[in-house]
Amino acid sequence: MAGEQTIFISGGASGIGLAVARYFAARNWRVGLADIDADRLAAAGAELSARTYTMDVRDHAAWVAALEDFTRATGRLDVLFNNAGIPHSGPLAQCDMAGVERTVQINLLGVLNGAHAAHPFLKATPGACMLVTSSAAGIRGTPGAATYSATKFAVRGLAEALDGEWAPDGIRVRTLMPSFIETPLLDQAVNTGNHSVRQAVQAAGLEITPVEQVAEAAWRAVHGNRLHTQVGKTAHRLWFLARWAPGVLRKSLRKR
Repeated sequence: MAGEQTIFISGGASGIGLAVARYFAARNWRVGLADIDADRLAAAGAELSARTYTMDVRDHAAWVAALEDFTRATGRLDVLFNNAGIPHSGPLAQCDMAGVERTVQINLLGVLNGAHAAHPFLKATPGACMLVTSSAAGIRGTPGAATYSATKFAVRGLAEALDGEWAPDGIRVRTLMPSFIETPLLDQAVNTGNHSVRQAVQAAGLEITPVEQVAEAAWRAVHGNRLHTQVGKTAHRLWFLARWAPGVLRKSLRKR
């Protein structure tokens, strides 16, 4: 990639999206941020001198309008960071279906909308890349987070399909697979209980990875050749066990 590079980030007002925005902006990339939280988005935009778009990723027309405006202003789209997503936890049989449907719509349909809307802009930019946030839960299904795991497996599969489908267009496709990351999402309540995701993670003895490590991994993913980039010890351990000792991993997850 050459020239003044650009990145458009969904879910860019906080958490992983904002950390990646800061990392790329510090390296003189022009940044576009999209988020449904208008107040946080305004603050992030002011901090990074970024173009901002208040939008719901479930709205395909909003994606198209935002990307048209961003590329009109910048002349290119080097990276789409298709990142927006929400957590969902609790045993599936006890979950409210409205929450299940909302998670699928945001975590999967939102990513599909972004990919579809961004394709012509990525194709028009030599060396462009779409980076998608999957998860360690997209390496092996996570008991107690079945819906979330399903969506993260789905976007992993989407990335693998588009890695081949978009290669003739010169578009590279990559995923991030972070384990539990130090973001405000950890403080949300488990859907069927009165404790937080953070408390559940700590009770399971799992590590929490600083969000800055995800930003560094995003930079490596965009500039490297790996389709999937794992982030954090838990994600790396899952990736290894899923490949080399799936029986051991299955027993461990069933016990947990």
